[in-house]
Amino acid sequence: MSKPFVFEKPMGMRDTLPVLYQVKQQVRKVMEQEIKGWGYQFIQTPTLEYYDTVGEASAILDQQLFKLMDSEGKTLVLRPDMTAPIARVVSSSMKDVSYPIRLAYDSAVFRSQQREGGRPAEFEQVGVELIGDGTSSADAEVIALMVSALSKAGLQEFKVAVGHIGFLNELFLEVLGNAERAEELLRYLYEKNYVGYASHVKNLALSSIDKKRLLELLHLRGGEEILDEAKDMSAPGGKKAVADLQELFSILDLYGVKDKVVLDFTLFSHMSYYTGIVFEGYTNELGFPLCSGGRYDQLLGEFGRSAQAIGFGIRLDYLIEALNVKEPLNPRTCIVFSPDRRKEAIEKSRELREKGLSAVVQDISGVGSVDEYSGRFQEVIYYIGKPEKGEVQ
Repeated sequence: MSKPFVFEKPMGMRDTLPVLYQVKQQVRKVMEQEIKGWGYQFIQTPTLEYYDTVGEASAILDQQLFKLMDSEGKTLVLRPDMTAPIARVVSSSMKDVSYPIRLAYDSAVFRSQQREGGRPAEFEQVGVELIGDGTSSADAEVIALMVSALSKAGLQEFKVAVGHIGFLNELFLEVLGNAERAEELLRYLYEKNYVGYASHVKNLALSSIDKKRLLELLHLRGGEEILDEAKDMSAPGGKKAVADLQELFSILDLYGVKDKVVLDFTLFSHMSYYTGIVFEGYTNELGFPLCSGGRYDQLLGEFGRSAQAIGFGIRLDYLIEALNVKEPLNPRTCIVFSPDRRKEAIEKSRELREKGLSAVVQDISGVGSVDEYSGRFQEVIYYIGKPEKGEVQ
């Protein structure tokens, strides 16, 4: 195997250069302020977790986990998501804290993407977990907070699609008889390959009535008006899922965000721990979800402290792409000075920083051509000791 070039990075890893770093920092700060305003407390978990605990509970495919061995021979993983680590913390270090618990995070997660060219293997998520509350009020709070965080970050044109895992599971169980036969159909729904889904249904050994029910599922996407249609075609066990969504919609209306939400009964997530409400955020700027979440009422039990829970995660890189922000919101002020005016330049920079601005002090002898230097930055340029460019008094 050849040695990598000195400039090469592991597959899926990216550098964050200064401009993008500053943009991300600004967007992150706005969302963190909004999340804190809703009463959520931020938490940080280790980058490395045990494979036998968090790794297995994370619902990320085994081949997507980054694994390594510690000095005792135990298998570790780079955390592939934040929900499982937070479940571990709530069940251990926070076991004496009563429910409900509202936690938030801003962390990098790691998933091997060798088969998906161009996708990052390390990316940052900002999200929340509301643990110990199984009500529709909790579902609505988390979705409304996600909508609010995206709006505060500057994203205006987006929609949140909401579905229910219970509806799909009950329908497929009644029509197909077991979960194994439903796996292929669920895969098509997860991939949003509706043509493949329809073709597969038509080839199943089912009655024309059952095939019609499965095909009608593809039309259960829209506004509140499709709830009655969903109720009519649902399995007996799925009627509760429809009732849950109906109540959720009414609460979202009180939050004033119902116009951002659409129903999608075909929505299915690859995260196997989801048990109820699931949702994804979309914008016309991207061809894939920029955020997602859902209810997971069984995950905490795997760590020894059962609780109903719901949460969301926003992909920061996707959000930045959707916002299409090219430059930092607060440009730097650069003070270029000649050596005999150094004191004035330093005093000017101190004055600007006390006002909360970013100031660079640059000796003119260290940049060669001042015009060439100033042309490299989107920033305010002051010249001290160079009258033809205008001195700063």
